[in-house]
Amino acid sequence: MRDIVDRACEAALYADGDSGLDTGASLLAADTARWSGAARELLVRGEGYVRQAWERGWRPADVVRLVRRDLDETHVRITGDLVAAEARRYARLPERWTDAEVWWGDDAGYGDALAARERTDRFSLATSVLEVFRLLIRLPSIEPVGPLPGDPTDALEHAHIEPRMLGRIRALLAKAEATNFPEEAEALSAKAQELMARHTVDEALLAARGAGPDGRPGACRIGVEPPYEEAKAVLLDAVSTANRCRAVWNSGFEFSTVVGFESDLEAVELLYTSLLVQGTAAMTRAEAAQRSGGRKRTKTFRQSFLLAYASRLGRRLAETAEHTASEVPDNLPALVARDVAVSSRAEEMFPRTTTTRLRGATDLAGWEDGTAAADRARVGGGERRSLPG
Repeated sequence: MRDIVDRACEAALYADGDSGLDTGASLLAADTARWSGAARELLVRGEGYVRQAWERGWRPADVVRLVRRDLDETHVRITGDLVAAEARRYARLPERWTDAEVWWGDDAGYGDALAARERTDRFSLATSVLEVFRLLIRLPSIEPVGPLPGDPTDALEHAHIEPRMLGRIRALLAKAEATNFPEEAEALSAKAQELMARHTVDEALLAARGAGPDGRPGACRIGVEPPYEEAKAVLLDAVSTANRCRAVWNSGFEFSTVVGFESDLEAVELLYTSLLVQGTAAMTRAEAAQRSGGRKRTKTFRQSFLLAYASRLGRRLAETAEHTASEVPDNLPALVARDVAVSSRAEEMFPRTTTTRLRGATDLAGWEDGTAAADRARVGGGERRSLPG
């Protein structure tokens, strides 16, 4: 059986076009009696391929995002199976690794279980598996953002947002996303950001006194996917900067790498996701109002709206961060030391970066509505203060 899988992979994985895929899939699916054994061997082979991807700097969410972009949902589910199969080898997994689980029981029954789940023929399944393999083996090396499963460094302790506080922040942001009243969303988001900012200050002071966990910055990747990915990247950069992190956008692979301390990375993920949800909802409402007046240029309106929303919100977030830091001047040295550590880590990971020229906003109504939505999405504590136009 291994020989058949070897021949199938050799035919399918190292040539362009569909003919090699068809040949490989035919070899795997030709014999009903051998399908179970072939599927089991494919599972083993796939575990090896995903491990190679991890060693090249990729993480499960990055691979799944790319598979979803380039292939389809069947391939996404098969990729999840490979990730789960490889992950079960380890007693513990790195933070933000995967929640995929083995669902098929014994590996000998994987082929039949896969066919039952996907409700398709063996040839189609074999083709999909080989297409996933072909994507995996062609992944280039990228900057690693953390330890691999099984690495000794994964046992290091990192400071997280305290669970009860994290629960409060999530609840506040969930309510902000759900409400249709801008003033309520402002108050809820402001309280969430206040909790995040104060936790950062407290953690910086603990680290300065040598009383905290491992004090080295880490990194994570956050998807920045079409449509309107430029505006989303601007928003993520603004949220990252306000939370004392650094974001580097990779437009080709549709993610940004965010560098910072663990609890700040958690804050960035939570706040960015929430503000994006709030901004998208506000854009939908504004677009509906525009269309009711006879407008039809929805794409340019949306692009301009989200770019204005991200740009204006960036200035508001920066203002909030400065205000929070200045409330207790004695804390500034600890915060500066934290900023220096993050900047050094970012420069170490990305010694060469380039500046991206963004497509301009071309829809005045979209820009004005996006700016107004950003003003309503206040995320800082303290008194509300107007911003320069």
